[in-house]
Amino acid sequence: MRSALSQKSRILSLRDVASQINSGGDLTTVLQHLIAAACRHANWALGSIMSIDAAHGYAYVIVRHDPTLIHRHLPDRWELANSPSLIALQRNEPVYIRDARESAEFPGYRKEAFERDYRTVLVMPMNCADAQGRPMVLSVIARTVTEVTEDDLAFLGTIIHLGALAVEKEHRLTAEKRAAERLDRALTAHTSLLEHVLSDGSVSSLAAMVGRLLPNPLVVVDFTVNQVIAGRSPLPADFDDAAWQAAAPTAFARVLTRAARDAVERGSTETAPIFIEDGARRLRVSARVEPLTVDRQLVGALVIFPSAAEGELDQLMLDSARFALSVQMMRSFLRFRFETRTQSELFFEIVERRWRDAADVSQRAARLGLDFSLPQQMIVVDFPERTKAFGGGSVDVEHTLSRIMQQASAEAGLVAIEGGVVCLVPHEAGRRQERTTKLMRRIAEDLGRYFDEAPIVVAGDRCDGLDDYPGAWERCSRMIRIGRSFGLTGALSTQDFGPLPMLVSAADVGDVRSFVRDSIGAIAEHDRENGTPYLETLSVYLEEGCRSQACADRLGLHVTTLRYRLARIQELFGIDVETPERRFSVELALRLHSVIDNRAFGER
Repeated sequence: MRSALSQKSRILSLRDVASQINSGGDLTTVLQHLIAAACRHANWALGSIMSIDAAHGYAYVIVRHDPTLIHRHLPDRWELANSPSLIALQRNEPVYIRDARESAEFPGYRKEAFERDYRTVLVMPMNCADAQGRPMVLSVIARTVTEVTEDDLAFLGTIIHLGALAVEKEHRLTAEKRAAERLDRALTAHTSLLEHVLSDGSVSSLAAMVGRLLPNPLVVVDFTVNQVIAGRSPLPADFDDAAWQAAAPTAFARVLTRAARDAVERGSTETAPIFIEDGARRLRVSARVEPLTVDRQLVGALVIFPSAAEGELDQLMLDSARFALSVQMMRSFLRFRFETRTQSELFFEIVERRWRDAADVSQRAARLGLDFSLPQQMIVVDFPERTKAFGGGSVDVEHTLSRIMQQASAEAGLVAIEGGVVCLVPHEAGRRQERTTKLMRRIAEDLGRYFDEAPIVVAGDRCDGLDDYPGAWERCSRMIRIGRSFGLTGALSTQDFGPLPMLVSAADVGDVRSFVRDSIGAIAEHDRENGTPYLETLSVYLEEGCRSQACADRLGLHVTTLRYRLARIQELFGIDVETPERRFSVELALRLHSVIDNRAFGER
């Protein structure tokens, strides 16, 4: 029957098949044309194309060619155990069932052969995949027992090959169409983000837009106002989106902010774990951090929780999102800085004695909500070094300080300065000064929790007029320098320091170093080079009031050994501590040496 077809007719048939298959349409239409052409030109009565889901053990019918007029329900899913499709794929060769009614190997076909009245079945691999990437097979059926020759297989294989080419072409067209659509969405998204920024929208609404555009859940951390804005939940099994969006800026804010700052500080954009405490549970979620910067100024971070594969267009949208968020945050930051800059400029005009007209200063201060005519005391907050590296003060810091002042029933003017804040509060005299001390401690504790690191908080003297502010400012600055060099934090006062640090801070550090170097510099250098304990011996001897036995006991030496050391010190360095004047000079040099060299004081 089929072998009687002439070579010419088969070639013409292939031309017709190619025209039919490439007549256009989606993948299903292409496959429908393919099975119809295979049945018609290769003289088969029925046919179908199936995709093979080996992982789940089923073959799924994609399209059928059944020209009968009887409408009946036919199975669209076959168990691979009862189907020759898997064998055809595994062997990559046709499976020929001469008479399905007599085949015991495939009982599914045997049963259906009686129900649908057919005999011969031929299943051939197609060497192409469906839209889900599953391999496909083509199955054709004859109603009578039919012999299949090598020519028949070659002819049908050529038809299938033409169909596979058309399927691959359709896959490429579909992929190109999707890529074009995604590119169009990316460009539209880029435009929308920029329009949002230009329209002066909020960071929160912009973050919501970014969350809808990017494939992965994310959290936006705004360092300019210390704000955390969450999108979709990265832990859907533990939090739905609403619960995550409520918990992220509150219960998880410190963890997320710290993780973002640590990653930015390390310069790492690699995916790393973040551990979240939720009551008794400790949850682990992986995330990577993308810094948000404008002109090398860090303004925030994008915490991304990878859950889906990202392509080039996703990266393009991510770049657009980063740029838009950075610009929006910088605008908020600049607006905040502009509002506080005039206050800072006026404050430094006063403390640096650059003002000329007191009346003009009072008028300008009144417009800015400040009053320098009342008896006031400045409380200076110096932020931790790490916080300064991340842009220092933010809108939220001022909100926090304002809340503290309101709770303490204290009226205060807040002046933002580089790396800190100045609080101008009414001066409390006498025993009421304790209120100021408590206020300083509260500021240190609350901002310490806010920064995850305690700031330095100091208070100045009473200021009754403009002339008092420079001295008070210098005193506060000196205390901050001392505190930083000695590693102190929190609320500090002069009682927290000994007299020597204050002396070093007030005096010319160069002169102090020269005095120490001339007095005991040679001993210190000898000890460093030779490992001798002369400086320690001399220091303990003076601390023990030049009593040999007490000094020897403290050092764990025999008194003869101690006297030998003292003799060597006098012999090598000319140090004599027998006279009160000389003893005071050496003891002062030793104490200054411990302050300057051990604390690196005065090098700021």
